Amino acid sequence: MKTYDSTQIKNIAVAGHGGSGKTSLVEALLYKSGSTDRLGKIADGNTVSDYASEEIKRRCSVYTSLMAFEKDGLKINLLDTPGLFDYEAGMVEGISASGCVMITVSGKSGVKVGTHKAYDYAEAMGKPRMFVVTKLDDDNANFNNVLTQLKTEFGPTVCPVIVPVIADRKIVSYVNLIEMKAYKYENGNAVETDMPTAEVAANMEYRIDGLIEAVSEAVAETDEELMEKFFGGEAFTQKELIDGIHKGMNEGKITPVVCCSAVDLSGIDMLLKEISLLLPAPSDNDVKMAQDANGEPVEIKCDKNAPLAAFVFKTVADPFVGKMSFIKVHAGVIKTNKDVVNATTGTNEKVGKLMTLLGKKQIELAEANCGDIVVATKMNINTNDTICDASRVVKFDAIQFPVPTYAQAVRAKGSGDEAKISGAIARLLEEDKTLRYEQNPDTLEMVLYTLGGLHLDSVAGKLHDTFGVDIETSAPKIAYKETIRKKVKVQGRHKKQSGGHGQFGDVWIEFEPCITDELIFEERVFGGAVPKNFFPAVEKGLQECVKKGVLAGFPVVGLKAILVDGSYHPVDSSEMAFKIAASLAFKDGIPKAEPMLLEPISNLSVIVPDENTGDMIGELNKRRGRVLGMNPSDKKGLTEVVAEVPEAEMADFTMILRQMTQGRGSYSMERARYDQLPGNLVAAVIANNRID
Repeated sequence: MKTYDSTQIKNIAVAGHGGSGKTSLVEALLYKSGSTDRLGKIADGNTVSDYASEEIKRRCSVYTSLMAFEKDGLKINLLDTPGLFDYEAGMVEGISASGCVMITVSGKSGVKVGTHKAYDYAEAMGKPRMFVVTKLDDDNANFNNVLTQLKTEFGPTVCPVIVPVIADRKIVSYVNLIEMKAYKYENGNAVETDMPTAEVAANMEYRIDGLIEAVSEAVAETDEELMEKFFGGEAFTQKELIDGIHKGMNEGKITPVVCCSAVDLSGIDMLLKEISLLLPAPSDNDVKMAQDANGEPVEIKCDKNAPLAAFVFKTVADPFVGKMSFIKVHAGVIKTNKDVVNATTGTNEKVGKLMTLLGKKQIELAEANCGDIVVATKMNINTNDTICDASRVVKFDAIQFPVPTYAQAVRAKGSGDEAKISGAIARLLEEDKTLRYEQNPDTLEMVLYTLGGLHLDSVAGKLHDTFGVDIETSAPKIAYKETIRKKVKVQGRHKKQSGGHGQFGDVWIEFEPCITDELIFEERVFGGAVPKNFFPAVEKGLQECVKKGVLAGFPVVGLKAILVDGSYHPVDSSEMAFKIAASLAFKDGIPKAEPMLLEPISNLSVIVPDENTGDMIGELNKRRGRVLGMNPSDKKGLTEVVAEVPEAEMADFTMILRQMTQGRGSYSMERARYDQLPGNLVAAVIANNRID
């Protein structure tokens, strides 16, 4: 593949709700452009973009894949992103690297939560957007309803460009409102036909006139001269419409709507035409802010004569090729073996072998210009790293990924595989920024955080398929603690005689509650009843005891121990004897001091749609939560519910929240303090967690 200038490149992320037809649309575009010689199907597991074993097994996109192809003198980089919420990282990666986002909307099911997510991400990142209404071959598809829904939910920027002509619930042709021509499809090929009349579809002439008026009005908004022409009653030329929509997309004022069917290929050729005419090239709007070596903001423009500045937006741990880094070149030219600086780590790197991808097919490149997307192999760089020329060191802001909240304890199925698990997951952490893997300092369990159950299953599948590691998961243990409620004074006496020197240690210790996480030890011994050189042994014995309480073996907190009296033997007393005596005092005294269990309480902030606030408050009450208040969210239609919740009740909250809000909800949780565990739950917790 030749090297393309930034004016000849289109970077397009295909995003939308799961099942809205993204992968099928990509397959149709590749086939219709001549890039592939067959039309793959998801059901058959032979599509170009869903080639990973996990994707074939699940029949859905799990990872963002790159399809680069040439058409009409352009290089088009399609980024097919996942639609399921568990794989949201892929959507974020793809949109961040794109120059425009094509958001698929099923003509059958209409606008869904995933549609809003894709639109919101694109809007937040300043990416132009286009809606593609898919699956119009379905008998239950209704384009008019979907168009009305798009206008209602996304506002006046929605502008139809290609619309179907429907008669007797069947699509008879498609109208291109820019060309003002109608096409019917025979065996996937377009044939120009007459524009619709009232005889073809009742009121269609009126509807077409109304749509033309809407397109003209949207274009007029982009330019003062066009506005004057519009109010003067003059029709726009085809070039004025194309230029106006193109400009409006770049400015976020127009969101075109096109329609097609990936099954019978109707409308796909017109979509390819609109991609080349309407969607922006990197030279149009690919200006990105960065920080220079001094931390000052600097504007990086798409200029191939400028020093190299590129960003790693995705990493893949390939078992055959090695590490693959997906790079968006923002300025300059990237070449194989070029010396670069990793501005994120400060290290020097050499660019590895460069390639572009058509699914899993690798096409080697010698270089790539600014604006292009390229894959480099075997480089020591990770997602969110910036690589640049040493003459101008700049660093781009990191992509903000969704925070993983679904926690599961992880352990190896086979013995001796724990080290392999850590190494394999470390590789996956480089690839997936919505994973977190860490040891719980209280329970010492290794805990893996993901976006949900499907995400966790995919991680387990990849660990097995790629790294030969099998894992078991379970709900993480809750880090309960123990404390006491009253003051007691007890004796600990250790005496043992077995020939020769014996062992003798005798202490009187007062235990009392206090506000502290660590054991507080004091001594108030008078008259040398216990020699000072044995004080450290007494404290050490108690320090070891507080690691495991008497109720269920949880750590003991809020405890103060005062050594007040005791006795010793001039020959048989030793540090070990006093250490044992202290432990005996602990085991005898704590049960008498009314021990109780403490459970961790966290501050919760959960964002839910306004209509779900009542359900959420009820759900939190069921989980023994205490709602503190509600605040309006930054996003329209959402409310923040603030509460305090016991961690023990939150294991499945990620899944329940997703079901309740259809994926629109999110939350964050941070430990606040420990509170007394309700008495009716104590017996069950002790039975389930008893540590002997």
